[in-house]
Amino acid sequence: MFSEQNLRQTGIIVVCGLVLSGLIFGSSVFATSGQDRPRSTATPAATPTPPATTPAKPAATAAPSPTPQTQRPQTDRIAPTLGEPPPPPKLKPTPTPTPPEVLDPDSIIKINSELVQLHVRVIDRNNKPIGNVTKGEFHIYEDGVPQTIETFTREEVPISYGLAVDTSASLRSQIQSVIDAGKTIVNSNKPGDETFLVRFISSDKIQTEQDFTDKKDLLMDALDNLYVEGGQTAVIDAVYLSAEHVSEYKKNDENDRRRRALIIITDGEDRSSFYKPEQLFARLREEDVQIYVIGFVNELDKEAGFIRKSPREKAVGLINKLASETGGRAFFPESISELPQIANEIVRDMRTQYVIAYNPTNKAQDGSYRAIKVSVDQPSDSEKRIALTRNGRLARKDSGASIRPPAVRMPATSTPIKKP
Repeated sequence: MFSEQNLRQTGIIVVCGLVLSGLIFGSSVFATSGQDRPRSTATPAATPTPPATTPAKPAATAAPSPTPQTQRPQTDRIAPTLGEPPPPPKLKPTPTPTPPEVLDPDSIIKINSELVQLHVRVIDRNNKPIGNVTKGEFHIYEDGVPQTIETFTREEVPISYGLAVDTSASLRSQIQSVIDAGKTIVNSNKPGDETFLVRFISSDKIQTEQDFTDKKDLLMDALDNLYVEGGQTAVIDAVYLSAEHVSEYKKNDENDRRRRALIIITDGEDRSSFYKPEQLFARLREEDVQIYVIGFVNELDKEAGFIRKSPREKAVGLINKLASETGGRAFFPESISELPQIANEIVRDMRTQYVIAYNPTNKAQDGSYRAIKVSVDQPSDSEKRIALTRNGRLARKDSGASIRPPAVRMPATSTPIKKP
């Protein structure tokens, strides 16, 4: 039996224990409520982690954290297959400027006064140039109707020409000889001549390596940087854009009397052009640009199908038409050893030409095609003379703007291609 004193002491101890337990429990609750977020449910509530009053760091997944930056997947960007042509070298259709009206000394407007200028080569049967033909020996016909020659000269003037090189894999074995031929042509440039260089493969890989310049060292460097690449060759697109670039260059300069030409080096097999052949030749009829083509067609398949031409036959046909329609010339080398001679002949042909202009008798501004033919008198004591020039032109239409092919855009990458 406990004494009264013992009972009193025991009661005091119990009370103190209860008070102490309450303090400990209250302190634990107070510490828990003071944290930024509840403890993880994995921690037993009855066993506080010492020190009890120190808040634990918030769990990573317990509550929303500040909004992070959006993380995009790291993938390669794919260039679009359709879109605007690449800005350099601005090889895209642009309106043909209307020539200004001409006033005579009495300030009377000359209606429908539009001189048509022709660059004419005269050769013999061996394709050698003839340089002693006089003005009176030339005869010009438009749609069979004789025209009066207004101006005639054989003066040597600066040449602006483009050099467009097919760098598709089909020309891999000839690329160095092609580069050397390009250098031969560029080395023949005289003061005032300007050249630009284009490499082309497919429609989305038609790129100017060097725009118009009279600096040979820049052109040589650009030629040395040419390289072959796989792709579906787009010959028609390359000719369309390159010829247009030549035609538009310095076109608004009234004092510009330069000749314009385009030299194409290709196997002639068009596999995937955006423009159609009829669009190309309609555009070429608007431009006074002579086209010279060096065609490496020997590697093409010459087997024809039941209702189709062989790839070689189609390429030869396209190359010949490009030359004949523009008054240029086509070459089909049997070996790369012929390239230096071909390059020299192209240079000679571009410089030994007659520049003849006539005022057409048909003044109708109907946008129609007018066939042009130039002939020369045949002296009895010399070999036959052959006059070569473009086959025709498009007349103006209404307001004076030239007829253009349907408004279409070439597929192109969004950025120029890079060299490896």
